[in-house]
Amino acid sequence: MQDDQPNDPKDGGTFRRRVFYIPGYDPIHPRRYRELYRKEGAAQATLSGNTLELKPKRVRGPYGWQVRATVEGQPVEADIEVLVWSDIVRHSMRNSIPATYVQLVRTAWAYIGSGALFRLMRLRKGPIIAALYPIVALLLQLVLALAVGGALWWITRSVLPGWPGRIGGFALGLAVAGLILRWFKRKDGKFYAYYLMHDYAFSAQSKGANPPELEARMTAFRHTIAEALTGPYDEVLVVGHSSGAHLAVSILADLIREGMPEQRPVLSFLSLGQVVPMVSYLPEAKRLRGDLAFLSTRPELTWIDVTAPGDGCAFALCDPVAVSGVAPEEQIWPRIYSAAFTQTLKPETWAALKRRYFRLHFQYLCAFDNLPGAPWDYDYFRVTAGPLTLADRFAGRPESKSRIDRAANRFTTVA
Repeated sequence: MQDDQPNDPKDGGTFRRRVFYIPGYDPIHPRRYRELYRKEGAAQATLSGNTLELKPKRVRGPYGWQVRATVEGQPVEADIEVLVWSDIVRHSMRNSIPATYVQLVRTAWAYIGSGALFRLMRLRKGPIIAALYPIVALLLQLVLALAVGGALWWITRSVLPGWPGRIGGFALGLAVAGLILRWFKRKDGKFYAYYLMHDYAFSAQSKGANPPELEARMTAFRHTIAEALTGPYDEVLVVGHSSGAHLAVSILADLIREGMPEQRPVLSFLSLGQVVPMVSYLPEAKRLRGDLAFLSTRPELTWIDVTAPGDGCAFALCDPVAVSGVAPEEQIWPRIYSAAFTQTLKPETWAALKRRYFRLHFQYLCAFDNLPGAPWDYDYFRVTAGPLTLADRFAGRPESKSRIDRAANRFTTVA
């Protein structure tokens, strides 16, 4: 790592930032995020009149890239690192078809039996529909497979009466049902039923507690971020997207508890499209609830939460601390803002995307083609490659008037 000191951007120097991106439950190689940043960053730079180019990474870490940009007339260098846990995700998705249906029953019971599902409905119905979708889709796939298999069994029995028809028809029907289910699984890139089932099951398997392998990875992430806080940066920015947001909450809470250097870069946390309540409303999510309460009071960082009502997979405009029922009186974070897809995207762009729910959940990381132009309008590339810290970027911007802070959580014990 370089040992020179950061320049003062106010004096015309280069603003230097280290960015740690924590993805959600995603089995895809992190190169996907580099290519997304390259493509969408170039598009946003063209729209905004800035320049932005990607270079090979220059710091230690498993996967990342460097950004050199001129934004709002000032030079910026950002070293971006993806904190990888896709291998853990892939391992959790290796269930057979029968095991996935067992997982379906256990996950449904975890949310329904605990009452979490009905309480979550009081916040936002969109993510609950998203949670119910894989259950309904997988059951419909099973019903269709069994119906076709049963029809073949009946036809075979009619053509071949007696035991040849009964045994042969049953075997044929079972084989065809299995082929249909395997076809649906192979085509899950279109249906997302298995993917979403595994996603919700991952949190539900321990009723909200993190599995040991994930805790170990989070510890490694914390050490990587802690090292960056000793580096020559103006800002260290942690970005948590989707379920990566609640991982970031616990990582940063542990980082602050452990102690940070007195002389350090500004520490910032941006949560995007968060789904925190899907975990914090489960009975054993005591660690997460405690971390939410702790982080919400800490002056050592700035925490900005950005969601959009148009994102049906996120708990849009929900204060993750307050709605989880653990907001202390001295709470100062997060500040809640809307990405307002219906306003920040052109009408034709919104019309093309509004039914593409999975794509919309990633819009926070993409270009916006209808930004009004205020300095604090949400723009992922100005946040990660611009000359202002997260706090300065959003200074003076009022929080969303549609902010939701009512607590409906039955489980409020903390660790």
